[in-house]
Amino acid sequence: MLIRKQPSLYPCYRLWTALVLLLSPLFALANDMPWSPTRPIRLIVPFPPGGAVDTITRVFASRLSERLGQSVVVDNRGGANGLIGTDITAKAPADGHTLLVVPAGHAIAPSVNKKLPYNTLKDFKAIGLIGHGAYVLVIPQSLPLQSVGELIQWAKARPGQLNYALTGYGNATHLAGELFNILAGVDLVGVSYKGGGPALADLIGGQITAFFSGVASGRAFIKANKIRALGVTTLRRSSGLPDVPTLSETGVADYEVDGWYGLIAPGNTPDHVIDRLNRDLSLTVSTPAMKERLLNAGIEAEPSTPQAFQKLISHDIARWATLIQKAHIAPY
Repeated sequence: MLIRKQPSLYPCYRLWTALVLLLSPLFALANDMPWSPTRPIRLIVPFPPGGAVDTITRVFASRLSERLGQSVVVDNRGGANGLIGTDITAKAPADGHTLLVVPAGHAIAPSVNKKLPYNTLKDFKAIGLIGHGAYVLVIPQSLPLQSVGELIQWAKARPGQLNYALTGYGNATHLAGELFNILAGVDLVGVSYKGGGPALADLIGGQITAFFSGVASGRAFIKANKIRALGVTTLRRSSGLPDVPTLSETGVADYEVDGWYGLIAPGNTPDHVIDRLNRDLSLTVSTPAMKERLLNAGIEAEPSTPQAFQKLISHDIARWATLIQKAHIAPY
């Protein structure tokens, strides 16, 4: 019986190994080479036109386009409180040509939604922070209260009888009110509104006791003496309302609600692409003219590294999850 000897695969294995070793430096070099976009950048805004996120995005989009050397097209994909546009980004090609502008609510979403169509940490990669936005605690001018301390004393004498406006279940204005309840030891009842405009109108009319308004939207009414500002929600005073103390300054220890905004990309985007986008974003929002325009929109420009922004997102996810549990806010 003739037994045929099978050809050895060893020479092929050696050839393949040698080829991999030869090409590995080239693959590494390609990954380290400078990146530039080759077509227009799609900048997704997960909310309808005209809102805060849309306004802020359009402030810096054209200048970012000049630095990247490609058009930056703002693509509004509103719906489901930001989830639709966010999910579109999560599933987009991770090549640097589809990006997402996110507000602080991006870190709240995991705790107020029973099931997200994406993983907030794994499916995205942070590019950088655009800036911070304070909220301001405002009350009607008709109330005989001049300070946060007086509001707290007044509310403690009327548990469950006073209210505050919120502009979306589980969003920053909702959590700002619940954090105030917990840290101040009061019981203001949240009343939902479709937006800041209707909430401010009812506040001016005295139908609402308090509202955590965006600085940009509330500032004109404060200066016109139609509403009274008691404190801002960030740890530092807002440049938009420099004479208004922080809530922490007024005695509500550890109070902080930071309405930040930032830029993220699909999770598998290469680091060298992220670094280029971070550099151009940081240079864009750091110019004096851009800082002034962002401040008019209620944002204090403060760019960051991708790592610092990723750390902020992770920190806020954990922080808001704890508050939502304490406040018994049920996921929907």
